[in-house]
Amino acid sequence: MSPTQPLLHLTSPQLASKWCNQQREGGETIGFVPTMGALHRGHLSLVERAADENDLVCASIFVNPLQFNNEGDFERYPQDLDMDFAHLERAGCAMVFTGTMNDFFPEATNPERIRTLDPGICAQGLEGDCRPGHFAGVCTIVERLFKTVGEGRSYFGEKDYQQSRLVLELAQRLGSPEVVICPTIREPSGLAMSSRNQLLSETGRNKAAIIHQSLQHARQCWRDGEHDAEKIRNEMRSVLERAELEIEYADLREEGNWSADSPLGIMDRPRALIAVRIEGVRLIDNLYLPPSPAECS
Repeated sequence: MSPTQPLLHLTSPQLASKWCNQQREGGETIGFVPTMGALHRGHLSLVERAADENDLVCASIFVNPLQFNNEGDFERYPQDLDMDFAHLERAGCAMVFTGTMNDFFPEATNPERIRTLDPGICAQGLEGDCRPGHFAGVCTIVERLFKTVGEGRSYFGEKDYQQSRLVLELAQRLGSPEVVICPTIREPSGLAMSSRNQLLSETGRNKAAIIHQSLQHARQCWRDGEHDAEKIRNEMRSVLERAELEIEYADLREEGNWSADSPLGIMDRPRALIAVRIEGVRLIDNLYLPPSPAECS
């Protein structure tokens, strides 16, 4: 699709479902990028990859109240639809759909009456402990979005690592779509791009760069031969504590083998995960510690 072609905005998931079915009937493949808006370079990298791998790209913008366990976070979440539409159009998105809570959940006018899905084992520990109910809300809306768009590919960022594991399991249970997990896009400081970054002051942004420094320190420890989980955790925390960050967790998990509890002893394929608060803004990030295949070649 030419990035100069006008973006089609559909105002309900019902209209979006009809559009997606029409495109597939015409032989087109569809790549889907679900978002909550406040788009940044990380989101747009997903759109661009979807455009490279499919005939058409569609996106959704819906700030889902079911996945916010803190009402203040929901109310503070940044929104600018006109800017988001402009970004999507330039990135090559063909269609974006929005909608109200009643559009996405027509069976209930009260969110408390909506039956949320069990998000499974990957929702246990870390984010699941810090944000009770969050992943049930994520799983519930993602299932609706997958059913709205139908067969194809769906693109998610690796920054939300625990969420990406949950989404992969959900897609397997449903039988579709194919889920593509894309690398985290970072600011020059190493800070993972996030819609929440714009809520930080310049001082806060500078301080937030310590998150990636802590992850890189963990990676260096691993590559220097330290493979004990507790020792690597302590090294990560020491970097964050020196910067006086409010730490929710700094932990490890074995790649491909999620566990609710913190692993102990020698690790084989660790991924380091961090959640902190800076100026009241919650930020998360993660990093796979062993060398990639490209680095080993």
